[in-house]
Amino acid sequence: MELRRPRLADKTAVIDMMEEFEKYQSPHDGGFWDTENFSYEDWLENNQNQEMGINLPEGWVPAIQLVAFSEKGQALGFLNLRLRLSDYLLEVGGHIGYSIRPSERGKGYAKKALRQGLKVAKEKNIKKALVTCSVNNPASRAVILANGGLIEDVRNGVERYWIEVANE
Repeated sequence: MELRRPRLADKTAVIDMMEEFEKYQSPHDGGFWDTENFSYEDWLENNQNQEMGINLPEGWVPAIQLVAFSEKGQALGFLNLRLRLSDYLLEVGGHIGYSIRPSERGKGYAKKALRQGLKVAKEKNIKKALVTCSVNNPASRAVILANGGLIEDVRNGVERYWIEVANE
């Protein structure tokens, strides 16, 4: 599995994954798109702009949009690495949001994606990463714990974990 920035050549694979998230009405944490007026090319441009901090929506921070791909090129999931924390992200979202497409869950991809995402965080000089999950999401909790997450607290149904990135 490879976690990387999506490219124009990935259009079919990524749209196929997005459609699966929509079909199952599944949350796609770590992957953001406008379902009404979607253009893959615009989405790629918006991802680049967000990484550079250009034209950010109110309250958003610079972030890197990554997609996990199988060896065969199938898009498996999203991971969004926020390069700093806003007040909202400190409470709820953390540095990293991720999700795996419904048909590929339970196969260890989230654990691998988070591990690779933490390596990118280290490259961006993030020393400790905040990763959160709902108290009702035992699968995500297991992924965070498997990657060295240490719980700080639970706030309004959100478990908040810190991971020492320097150790990655």
